[in-house]
Amino acid sequence: MTDTGVTDLPPAEAISVVVPTVDRPDELARCLDALVAGTAAPAEVWVVDQGGSPGTEAVLRERAAVLPLRHLVSQERGLSRARNTGLAQVSTPWVAFVDDDCVPDVDWLANAGSRLARGDVQGVTGRVLPLGEATPGSHTLSLRVSETPRVFRGRALPWLVGTGGNMVLHAPTLRRVGGYDERLGAGTPGLAGEDLEVVHRLLRAGAALGYDPAVLVRHDRVDAARRLATRHGYGFGLGAYVGVWWPTDRWVAVVLGRWAWAQVRAGAGALRHRDRWRLREAWLLLRGMAAGLRFGRRLGPPVTMVEASPTATTATTASGGDLGVEVEERPGGA
Repeated sequence: MTDTGVTDLPPAEAISVVVPTVDRPDELARCLDALVAGTAAPAEVWVVDQGGSPGTEAVLRERAAVLPLRHLVSQERGLSRARNTGLAQVSTPWVAFVDDDCVPDVDWLANAGSRLARGDVQGVTGRVLPLGEATPGSHTLSLRVSETPRVFRGRALPWLVGTGGNMVLHAPTLRRVGGYDERLGAGTPGLAGEDLEVVHRLLRAGAALGYDPAVLVRHDRVDAARRLATRHGYGFGLGAYVGVWWPTDRWVAVVLGRWAWAQVRAGAGALRHRDRWRLREAWLLLRGMAAGLRFGRRLGPPVTMVEASPTATTATTASGGDLGVEVEERPGGA
């Protein structure tokens, strides 16, 4: 076995799941029900609740008998903060992150545990496919579709490694590098990019991260307005992550160049084909990136390698080949 410094290898039962949520009880219920139906059970499920909706509490009460649920209520918003809150509480050596609008595959945890048990990586990501059938006017979001397993070490384009809604990481290693950067991600002025940044930091610290297509979740489809609204934010988050690292690691110039060139090429192709939708997307991404780069430069240095600390205000127990252009499935009439 390759020596990675990780001796506490799973089965899947050594994995805790962290699910951030903000007042989306129906989506949360669907996500938790998928965990109930899974072929491997998590050791614990930490629901980090940044909304406080009574509907969220009802969802947890209804599933308390079939899942080892823990309810963390945080008064402060931010996806990175929510993930760090869960990370600080998990009692297992491995922590899986999934978003409340995602549905884990029935073998999600079992396949993650099998991959991690090889002992050559400190984390694994996987595919993100669209949920349900395509309909006119619907769009996909945050997909990862590669069917080729890979192991990433050292310098890598972070979006090739994976996305934040489908990551299983060695909890002590993630804590040692400082957890997620709470200045980035949904619900913060950084808007997005927290998953790109933490992948960069883990790889830079010497971690090996695997991508396994069998580790699968499915993500909600969205309408056109939501899809377009994310374009600026995704570009902004990429720019912010690069801006934070620019003074200390010039490798991010390569990351920025590869990403920007991919958007330029996509925009040029859209222009040739008179595809106003794709052209608008490319423009929003590039404009967001430029603004995010300025923002990131003002944020100061990256997160230091210290233990992440809890940020929850209360904790209760409920008993019991991508080049940076996001692939989108577009149905007719969309």
